[in-house]
Amino acid sequence: MIKPRRSSNPEPAARKTVRCAIYTRKSTEEGLDQDFNSLDAQRESAEAYIRSQSHEGWKLVPTRYDDGGFSGGNLERPALRALLDDIKAGKVDCVVVYKVDRLSRSLMDFSKLVEVFEAHGVSFVSVTQQFNTTHSMGRLTLNILLSFAQFEREIIGERIRDKLAAHKRKGKWTGGRPVLGYDVDRTVRSPRLVLNQTEAAHVREIYEIYLRTGSLIECTRQVGQRGFATKKVLMRNGRITGGAPFCRSTLYALLVNRIYLGEVAHKGQWFRGEHPAIIDAETFESVQALLQKNGRLGGNDFRNRYNALLKRILRCKHCDSAMRLGRKTCPHPTLPATEIEQLVVDELRRHCKRPDVKRAVRASLARGGRPSDGRLAALLADFEAVWATLEPREQVELVRLAIGRVEFDSSDLSIEVVFRGEDLCDDKEQSEEAA
Repeated sequence: MIKPRRSSNPEPAARKTVRCAIYTRKSTEEGLDQDFNSLDAQRESAEAYIRSQSHEGWKLVPTRYDDGGFSGGNLERPALRALLDDIKAGKVDCVVVYKVDRLSRSLMDFSKLVEVFEAHGVSFVSVTQQFNTTHSMGRLTLNILLSFAQFEREIIGERIRDKLAAHKRKGKWTGGRPVLGYDVDRTVRSPRLVLNQTEAAHVREIYEIYLRTGSLIECTRQVGQRGFATKKVLMRNGRITGGAPFCRSTLYALLVNRIYLGEVAHKGQWFRGEHPAIIDAETFESVQALLQKNGRLGGNDFRNRYNALLKRILRCKHCDSAMRLGRKTCPHPTLPATEIEQLVVDELRRHCKRPDVKRAVRASLARGGRPSDGRLAALLADFEAVWATLEPREQVELVRLAIGRVEFDSSDLSIEVVFRGEDLCDDKEQSEEAA
């Protein structure tokens, strides 16, 4: 075998510079305010390793990729996203970490990261775990390490969940955003909820307003007039959330929250809490009963939870489309709900004594398979005495039983109320003529 002759003065080959990025991570924010924390320790070890490979052309990039207070169970981490963006931009040739689980504790997530690394020609190095992913044995070693990292993460998660469940059963507050009426006392070893007297008074007044008005809409209006707002919370990043006026959904959430009874929730169960109650049990149950009666908690009538008197029966005469009070669903102007509803009620009062209307109401009740309500039947005989005593849902039901449609004519701004009894009379007259 003939070997090639070597040059007497060989020139050293220019080594390619390997741009190395160090990624560090810590799951919690505990200790990050120290002068030398876990992230600094990880970075120091990685820098030393890069210096040891300087003869191979390794060079540290100045950008820091530090995720403090982020879990390794997902990829939603700001520093990691920045690192991936720089890899895709071609600014990094090698990623160096202290341990594999600093990059990810999820085997699936890590495989996604490796795909990105390989697609852009980026190598991966763990300082404390020597392996080479260029051959099968090295990939097997990496997968084994990741499997144990994921197993450790799941065990830690189970321990945390068991601890939280035990705390909840003892009535302890385990974190989260406090609700209106409470503040978080962090001066003790285990943070707890304490009363905010001003906000607690607002909560009590909100419950009283709802019991007095019996209407979520009216309660929202009166709460807004008093200037009450949702809980204002200062986040860790310095941003302030909350402090907005109450709407129906936020007010409803407040009215059904059992935390005001001095309880804490865990997986659908409620336990007696350490924090003091704001609302007594009798008041709370009265509010729940009223919400249930008004249909706010579901059922077929949930679609008309605000008891709109003319929903689905008020229509435009020209386009024959349903008109929503307060909204423009066709080129014609919107209509004032209070005035038009009062007009329809007045028409119903005048027609309520007609025999054909009474027959139509009873027939409609019979077709629905529902027994006639005593108050609804009495209304046909004495409108003035009974109408004011009906619940809003009963008023809506009666209107739908007695009235077929309400037509609005925008050309002359007139309203025509078509009663079901009139339809029956028309059908009867047509049948008699045909005979």
